[in-house]
Amino acid sequence: MNKELYIGIMSGTSLDGVDITLCEIDELSCRLVSSAEYPFPLGLKAEILHLLSTSTTLQEIGELDNKLGTLFGELVVRFVSEQKLHDNIRAIGLHGQTLWHSPDSENPFSMQLGDANIVAAKTGITTVADFRRMDMANGGQGAPFAPAFHQFLFGGMKENVAVVNIGGMANITLLGKNLKGWDSGCGNVLLDMWINQTQEKPYDKDGDFARRGTIDEDLLENMLNDSYFKKPAPKSTGREYFNENWLANFLPIFHTIKDEDIQRTLLELTAKSISNDLQGDSITKLIVCGGGSKNRFLMQRLSELCECEVSVSDEFGVSSDFLESMAFAWLAKKRIHREVVELSCVTGARKDSILGGVYG
Repeated sequence: MNKELYIGIMSGTSLDGVDITLCEIDELSCRLVSSAEYPFPLGLKAEILHLLSTSTTLQEIGELDNKLGTLFGELVVRFVSEQKLHDNIRAIGLHGQTLWHSPDSENPFSMQLGDANIVAAKTGITTVADFRRMDMANGGQGAPFAPAFHQFLFGGMKENVAVVNIGGMANITLLGKNLKGWDSGCGNVLLDMWINQTQEKPYDKDGDFARRGTIDEDLLENMLNDSYFKKPAPKSTGREYFNENWLANFLPIFHTIKDEDIQRTLLELTAKSISNDLQGDSITKLIVCGGGSKNRFLMQRLSELCECEVSVSDEFGVSSDFLESMAFAWLAKKRIHREVVELSCVTGARKDSILGGVYG
């Protein structure tokens, strides 16, 4: 197959930005051509967080779907203009903004908002979206999807390699003949939430605030005893589970803990939930991507706890900032060519599926 150009769009559970990438893709490679990160509008972020924490209406959900579709479409138009791109882009891969992910309910569903019809109409480019629900229709978790792309990128490595993406949530991939993957739990979401509440900062740069604190072992033990961390794969989660209310369940009996001690304990929760999930897998190399890879203290703790070589994906020629966005450009290519995505081994689906709907 000749190389084709695809755009990927990703906005994760951290709600800090919209990542857009242009990728040149064929059967053997996915090369990042250009990329940009656009700040997530603060008003829209507040609206999403409000809907996640309170009762809502169909009117509000419908309007948010429209607003997000408009945002994504306008940002792609801006990206195409700024990058001076031509009209030979094959398709856009749109993840959409996850509002709620409920794979284990009686009637499982996953809701990503951002109307792909609006994106296709504003950009004039075929748009692929709604990637998760076919996997769920076949009995899968509908997440995580990154492991299939990790296997495509790094599957040729001969060592026992794991990849962990640390965004709002953290997901793990075990590479090899028997691909495995799952969400280990909270990544940056509680860390960002706590420093925002206590220090009015969007994130803990390099983990410096956490580094000033001391682990509260009782609080850490209580949090790690949560049923999600003990649940075997396949499993996936999101902000609908790990959020302000989740943390509030643990804090009343620890009301005397200093803010920096809670930050330190939350960082250890992220690091230990990842390292605990990797125990027994004889990992020799851990490749980290996502926003968490920028947190030097978190990377240090992963290296100490996992007792293996810990590297950032940039060291292997793949941007840690834009890997997830690249994944949805790649998934768009798979859908346009009606190629099955081999994910049932990760999600627990009955079979591998062609994923995504085509718009425009």
